[in-house]
Amino acid sequence: RIRLSFYISYEGLRQRQGVPLSTTVLSAAQRTQVMTSSDKQVQALLPLIPLANAPGNTFIGTATANVDIDQGTGNLSHNFTDNNRLNLYYALQHDLRGEPPTTQGNNLPGFGDHREARRQIGTINDTQVFSPTLVNELRMGYNRIHIVFKANDTENASAFGINSGVNTPIGLPQITIAGGGSAGPAFGGLGGFPQGRGDYSAALSDTLSWVHGKHTIKVGGEYRRIDVNSFAYTPGTFGFSSIPNFINDVASSFSVTAANGSTRVFVNSIGAFATDSYKVTPRLLLDLGIRWDWYGSPSEGAGRFVAFIPSTVSLVKLGTNGTSSEPYNQNFRWQPRVGFAYDLFGNGKTIIRSAYAILGDQPITGIVTALGSNPPFAFPISSTAAGLTLANAFTLAGGSVSPQSIVGNYKDAYIQSWNFNIQEKLPGDLGFMVGYFASKGTDLNIERNYNQFVNGVRPYPTLSLNSPILPGKPLTNITMNESDGNSSYNALWSTLTKHFQSGLQFEANYTFSKSIDDVSKNHAGVTVQDSNNLRGDRGLSDFDARQRFTLSGIYQLPFKKNRLVSGWEFSTIVQLQSGNPINFHTTNTTLTGNANIRPNVTGPVQIGFTPSTNGAATAIAYIQNPSDFVNQGSAFGNLGRNVVIGPGFFNTDVALVKNTTLFGEKKPLNLQLRIDAFDLWNTANFGQPGSTVGTSTLGLITGTRFTAGDFGTSRQGQVAIKLQF
Repeated sequence: RIRLSFYISYEGLRQRQGVPLSTTVLSAAQRTQVMTSSDKQVQALLPLIPLANAPGNTFIGTATANVDIDQGTGNLSHNFTDNNRLNLYYALQHDLRGEPPTTQGNNLPGFGDHREARRQIGTINDTQVFSPTLVNELRMGYNRIHIVFKANDTENASAFGINSGVNTPIGLPQITIAGGGSAGPAFGGLGGFPQGRGDYSAALSDTLSWVHGKHTIKVGGEYRRIDVNSFAYTPGTFGFSSIPNFINDVASSFSVTAANGSTRVFVNSIGAFATDSYKVTPRLLLDLGIRWDWYGSPSEGAGRFVAFIPSTVSLVKLGTNGTSSEPYNQNFRWQPRVGFAYDLFGNGKTIIRSAYAILGDQPITGIVTALGSNPPFAFPISSTAAGLTLANAFTLAGGSVSPQSIVGNYKDAYIQSWNFNIQEKLPGDLGFMVGYFASKGTDLNIERNYNQFVNGVRPYPTLSLNSPILPGKPLTNITMNESDGNSSYNALWSTLTKHFQSGLQFEANYTFSKSIDDVSKNHAGVTVQDSNNLRGDRGLSDFDARQRFTLSGIYQLPFKKNRLVSGWEFSTIVQLQSGNPINFHTTNTTLTGNANIRPNVTGPVQIGFTPSTNGAATAIAYIQNPSDFVNQGSAFGNLGRNVVIGPGFFNTDVALVKNTTLFGEKKPLNLQLRIDAFDLWNTANFGQPGSTVGTSTLGLITGTRFTAGDFGTSRQGQVAIKLQF
């Protein structure tokens, strides 16, 4: 008997690809206007903006996206006895990649970033068989990542005369004109870069399984520890609502954190569970379970959490001035679950299944890391004031502070999930399932601006004179994490499965669904239009896709004469999906302090695919009546959130595989030739159109759904040869 076995592996990847860039830039006349002006800051930035090289004052170019990955794994298993087995596993990966400008919102060459990461994972698994009906499994796991993000641009803003409050060569402020994208240039350093973290998570769990009569019982528990060590610096951000405003140095927004914010956050959590799979009768199986989780509140190793306290209008270092050292109350949750499976006719062909469960969600540490970037450890500021320029931004905004905080009664999110489905065994080794699946999310994370203007006045104009930190300091936006979000999902699922027989197997799935929420959390920060009316943002989820169909299958070709014609295999994956919602907005920041205001529409929104309205060869008009979108100024628009649906998605991947046995029967040596074609039909899967009202690219599609070179963007071929033994 083999007592000890092991394996090691190595895999290397070197990927080189180009990513297209396209945006509206300054015309020749506008460049002349800049050079004849007296604004030295805009003049200094002008050489960074390339000349137009396509109709419609459009610049078209490319950026590189290189990926270098080296990874290795090792696994060792040892059977101490017939009843005791130990398994050790370790994996290490080094990842170095260059991201194109579009990854972080820029669109001009030279303004991307590079990222270097080192990831490690290790597990120990001990299985002890006490008897044929009693088994214990002990697991330990450790996962670590160290990653650093750096912008390619490392200019010093002060060398350009830009008053951003940062006098360090970490890049220019990230400058976005007309919302960026295809509407205007976006360049400079990257807001929030450089940044990095060195995190680890560790877990210890134990599960005891006992088969007793009609019952299969499992009980267990686990302990988890998460440690997040992070740093974040930023060159700041500038927003200009249009190219003419950039030329005239009239900024609409500015933000910066003029210090290196670093935190060391750790969280402990404990869980326990018990389940019973009870065979009530030969036709009825009942599953019962209960889980209890305690999620400890995050702590900061050096006590650098500073929170905004609305009741006293103060910035307070947690653990002082009568406050708790924890940013919010610790939470625990009971999570029951129940389900059944019933053999309707007792012949194993028609099975009815249903289940209900409450599932808790441990908050990510990201909701509290910003507390370490509040004064006095860092100084986040922002401004949308009139008269904001590149030369005076920090001076004008530096007299105020924009804290980020979290409510003290923050609750852990939970989801109620339920389903009812019927499975039927059909002739030809086919299986069919149709069912209703649903979920309801409660206490979901949502961010609000507590200092949103009300009738032109901020509720908290300044910190209290009794504030322990910066008493009397003017306040701008106050970003507060709350747990007031809700969501719902309802879907019809159907699946047709062909189990492997006569060389053929496949699975086809169709889903008709609807997902609704208040905020989909696809972006960090305040995304709701009106922080005082969360209900007004309830609508389709950003990721909602009403219909989706997938087909995957493998067919072993029935040729058996000799090595040349035998061993061929064909496989495919087909995906069709309806579009995702589009959320339109204006550039107005004077109403709420955030540029999240949706526009007015004066008629039904018409969609289609027609030639671009601005003459650009790289754009397609999706919104057919963009003139019906109106920037209503300092008022909330009548267009709801996510009421317009974007382009759908279609992709077909195929593979042809040839397996050839070279020699040997007991220990055969196999040569595999594999030819892959991704996006076989070279389908143009369009991205979402421009959604900023008042820009030249409103309603225009200027890119694919995914970055060029990625899945579903263009036809790609791949040939691989593998020797298996």
